[in-house]
Amino acid sequence: MVYFVQKYGEAIMGFPERLKRLRQEKKLDFAELAERIGIHSTQLRRYEKGESQPTLEVLRKLAVVLNVPGDELLFDDDERKPPEKLAIQFEAIANFTPEEQKTLKEVLEGLILKHEAKRWTVGT
Repeated sequence: MVYFVQKYGEAIMGFPERLKRLRQEKKLDFAELAERIGIHSTQLRRYEKGESQPTLEVLRKLAVVLNVPGDELLFDDDERKPPEKLAIQFEAIANFTPEEQKTLKEVLEGLILKHEAKRWTVGT
């Protein structure tokens, strides 16, 4: 089974590798991590081998136990960053007041909802 994909000529680490790396960094063995998230250690081994995919609930528990944001389990650092063409805007937004950030967040959420609704209605 292939665990790495190519993106822009660089190897991207998949979920199985990230899970294994994080488990080892926290110095947890299979049994301990599996017990803490409420699954059998065999299932955890399947996740690390890429033979099975965890449910959202298991992903949430993994993130909590491993003390990482959920997106760190799923995406590489470069996949978690905003697109380069928006990086300057995101840097500027970091300097907004909390009220300005709240307003912008509401506007963006509205645009995203509009986009999603349009996408769903086009298909019907």
